[in-house]
Amino acid sequence: MIRWEFDKAAIAILISAVLDGLDGRIARLTKSTSKFGIEYDSLSDLIAFGLAPGILIFTWALRPFDRYGWLAAFLYVVCGALRLARFNIQINTIESKRFNGLPIPAAASLVAATVLIFYHFGYEDITKHITILIMVYALAFLMVSNVKYYSFKELNPAQRMPFRLLVGLIFLLIVIAAEPQVMFFVLTLGYAVSGPITTLLDRRAKKAVAQQELHHKER
Repeated sequence: MIRWEFDKAAIAILISAVLDGLDGRIARLTKSTSKFGIEYDSLSDLIAFGLAPGILIFTWALRPFDRYGWLAAFLYVVCGALRLARFNIQINTIESKRFNGLPIPAAASLVAATVLIFYHFGYEDITKHITILIMVYALAFLMVSNVKYYSFKELNPAQRMPFRLLVGLIFLLIVIAAEPQVMFFVLTLGYAVSGPITTLLDRRAKKAVAQQELHHKER
């Protein structure tokens, strides 16, 4: 039964994202990883970050758009499932520092953060904003795209951090504690946008290098 408590549902999704970031590390530390665990984790991710955000965003913001609304929610769930399947296939063949496509927990976190920031500014009822519809279509596309995203797998809390990085993390935690709804939205939106930006910059850099090499060969 749906209780229409959208803010609580959004918080539950964010908590799931935090736990999802911990389960893999715990499994590796305890040396309890297995093929079954990988598949079961994907099933859990599909429910927590695919189906749950899809239902949340449809009932809260997409229902007034009729066919375009349910199509956006449907594409979000389907593309999330495809993203998880592709990740399992490419887990041993792609660069560990970057994800191929927007991770589904990040997409779900942005959906949840969008709900929370609307609640933060007093918009608690079912809403209708074309920007949210466009955002859901964009998230679905980014999940199945080849846009590269930083994975943060290099960050190890057990290792010694540079002083500047430690100060920056402490400052970030303070800002998040002061305005959690705003900062969660800024961080999740920033991460979603970072992929296309870095991918475009990388392509321009590679194109510039190729042009320089061609110029040197011609000389």
